[in-house]
Amino acid sequence: MSQTHLLLGSSPHVHGGGSVAQVMRSVIWALMPATAVAILIFGWPALLVIVITVATCMVTEYLFLQLRKRPSTLGDGSAILTGLLLALTLPSHAPWWICVTGGFFAILIAKQVYGGLGYNLFNPALIARVFLLISFPVQMTAWPVVNPLFGEHAYSLADSVAIVMTGHQGTPELVDALSTATPLGQYRTETGLGKTVQEALGGSFAFDAVKAGLGWMSGSLGETSALLLLLGGLYLIRKKVITWHIPVTMLLGCLLPATFFWIHDPSHYPDPIFHLVTGGLVIGAFFMATDMVTSPVSIKGQVIFGLGCGLLTYLIRTWSGYPEGVSFAVVIMNATVPLIDQYTRPTAYGQVK
Repeated sequence: MSQTHLLLGSSPHVHGGGSVAQVMRSVIWALMPATAVAILIFGWPALLVIVITVATCMVTEYLFLQLRKRPSTLGDGSAILTGLLLALTLPSHAPWWICVTGGFFAILIAKQVYGGLGYNLFNPALIARVFLLISFPVQMTAWPVVNPLFGEHAYSLADSVAIVMTGHQGTPELVDALSTATPLGQYRTETGLGKTVQEALGGSFAFDAVKAGLGWMSGSLGETSALLLLLGGLYLIRKKVITWHIPVTMLLGCLLPATFFWIHDPSHYPDPIFHLVTGGLVIGAFFMATDMVTSPVSIKGQVIFGLGCGLLTYLIRTWSGYPEGVSFAVVIMNATVPLIDQYTRPTAYGQVK
């Protein structure tokens, strides 16, 4: 009598068909519309910042893995995505050495030292941005006025190279044209001098909100075009690259207290739309906080994580010494992920909680 032998393998038994490279490509494609608009708005310097930062990340990862005698992982696209996300957190006219330092830190210190992709505790792009902001606050807060890629006010390619390749924010003739403030910075500075929100922002913010939503406003490259970033995030949810739990709860964690304080004192606290379309809230919610490696596994944990990111963002924006708090908020919450996972881990099938 014949016997049938069954081979029991380790889970998972069914492969979903996805891969790291596919996920990275999807996120990069989702960022492309907002990235293109940022280049059109800020001109050639923005493109140079992106190219230098992405190239630095790729070269750093390749050389470090070569030194460790490990196979190259450039094909998975993670270094490209890290460089792109980091570039989108930088001023559009950041000098070349800021781009190189940030890319080197993001890959070597924030990623490879931990063991590479899948082992890093913090989001590499955001922890690099925090490092740059603390180490080089002048260069990281030098916000240029809008100088589009085309038109009579556009920089030439030669001037753009001069701006990015010098450590003085461009040639002497261009320095006076590079000084401005982000809406968040303007709000914090002017209200700190005793002005109302309306006086600080020049009256009604309705028209400026439209400009910010479309991207026509000073700030880092990733603070432009909140509308396109939102559409890119919805694309990732539609493709099931991310779920809605972290983005929605992060937005709620920031906008709910913003609504409460605005209703309580509209002369001192800006409305929630202001917080939504200015700064890096949208790109942080959909593209930074949702990093699979540095966010919780369970749905309950993701909700806690998202709410924490949003609340910390509002607290830092409103009462800290920094006008923007997305980077700090997500990095702080990254550090809590092991603890969140420990207390929100679902019960295994067949066990009693």
